[in-house]
Amino acid sequence: MDGPLEWFGAMGAIVAAGLIAADLGRRFTGWAFVLFLAVSLAWIASGLRHDAWSLVAQNALLLAVNGWGVWQYLLSPRKKREIDRQEHIAEQARDELDRADPA
Repeated sequence: MDGPLEWFGAMGAIVAAGLIAADLGRRFTGWAFVLFLAVSLAWIASGLRHDAWSLVAQNALLLAVNGWGVWQYLLSPRKKREIDRQEHIAEQARDELDRADPA
């Protein structure tokens, strides 16, 4: 179990987790969940090829969780409006802080 699927799964999970940890905003987090979806699919395919049923089961559940993350961060119309509003408020807060303390 050291082929392209497994390497994609390992590296993709690291990149997706890094995007979430970097806290670059909700859209980046949403795209991290898209990457996690692809990673889960890769691990499911790898598990099926190698009869690793625990890996298949784990990533089938993670696929559902990551799909929910994509919905929450990128696709939900209500969440999209919330994101737009939050980003606008965050930009205003940054501007206020920059004016108060330009250093």
